[in-house]
Amino acid sequence: MPRSLREVVFVDGVRTPFGKSGPKGIYFETRADDLVIKCIRELLRRNPQLPPEKVEEVAIAATTQIGDQGLTIGRTAALLAGLPKTTPGYSIDRMCAGAMTAVTSTAGQIAFGAIDIAIAGGVEHMGRHPMGEGVDPNPRIVAEQLVDPSALVMGKTAENLHDRYPQLTKERSDAYSVASQDKLAAAYADGKIQPDLVTVATRSAEKGYGLAVADEPPRPGTTLEDLGALKTPFRSHGRVTAGNAAGINDGATACVLAAEETARELGLPIKMRLIEFAFVGVEPEVMGIGPVPAAEKALAKAGLTIDDIGLFELNEAFAVQVIAFLDHFGIPDDSPKVNLWGGAIATGHPLASSGVRLMNQLAAQFAEHPEVRYGMTAMCIGLGMGGAVIWENPHHADYGKDA
Repeated sequence: MPRSLREVVFVDGVRTPFGKSGPKGIYFETRADDLVIKCIRELLRRNPQLPPEKVEEVAIAATTQIGDQGLTIGRTAALLAGLPKTTPGYSIDRMCAGAMTAVTSTAGQIAFGAIDIAIAGGVEHMGRHPMGEGVDPNPRIVAEQLVDPSALVMGKTAENLHDRYPQLTKERSDAYSVASQDKLAAAYADGKIQPDLVTVATRSAEKGYGLAVADEPPRPGTTLEDLGALKTPFRSHGRVTAGNAAGINDGATACVLAAEETARELGLPIKMRLIEFAFVGVEPEVMGIGPVPAAEKALAKAGLTIDDIGLFELNEAFAVQVIAFLDHFGIPDDSPKVNLWGGAIATGHPLASSGVRLMNQLAAQFAEHPEVRYGMTAMCIGLGMGGAVIWENPHHADYGKDA
């Protein structure tokens, strides 16, 4: 029988504070799966009108699926979080876009009518599991020149992006990065970030017991002079530094997605409606350009233009990747539409978790900006891909009129 697709909405999302990886980081002795469990439990606590048995799928992403973020973490985290044993789950890997893909995959299940409600998210404990741990790339990838060897090192692909587009200077990257730090500091001061955060109990041999209540990576007060003095580890006299790129981080995210009619029946909040999404492949050597064709594809499928997008949440894996997107679409580097509360250069980027952080922030900004109808979350993805998701603001006067 022919089916009509259902509308999918973003109900709520949370995340742990993001930590610095390594022995001095807040989560060095915290398990990756426990970070996910904390997020799932918080979603259920914050939404008591959602009976746990109504959650019909749990999709959790991790880039390095090994150890405490392996073993089909979507299923194990669901069990450990207290969801019924009848709730299935699975794992996803699309590198940095893992959580984004968990959202779009479960959204497809909901739209098709296979399920009504899902939890989707991601985790990356880069301190326990460095990117690339345990992998064994087929030597033909390089031997047969399928990709340039630089494609396997994300920082080198960012340097390649600078090469290809000379107008994307280090000065622009550094200025963008300082602004990211400043915007996040202002957002914290205004209480914008804290509602998304789940407090996590921590312990370490060095610091003892504590609570993680805020992101660890930000460096408020960073100046252009500070960034200008940093080394360029991926190339001698290069342009990519630790100051204009996201760090090596630990953290987790999760969100609730539902069919719109189900959300209304249960009295769940509706923070955004999913309009369209797209993932594309690009030359792996210039991975950072991926969000550009992904956005173009998603916009074309939705019948929209870039001018219809009033708010952007772009993942800041590297500053050059963001300004490449902005440059392509003629958006100023300091546009008030873009990353209003800072981005991954300041907050950190625990790979597979970051997609839902973008969605959390866009949803909160929608509530503050009812004049904006459409927003976009987008990110570059390792090995040469890009992803983009278009969302509609339920607070806009025309919400759902063309549905």
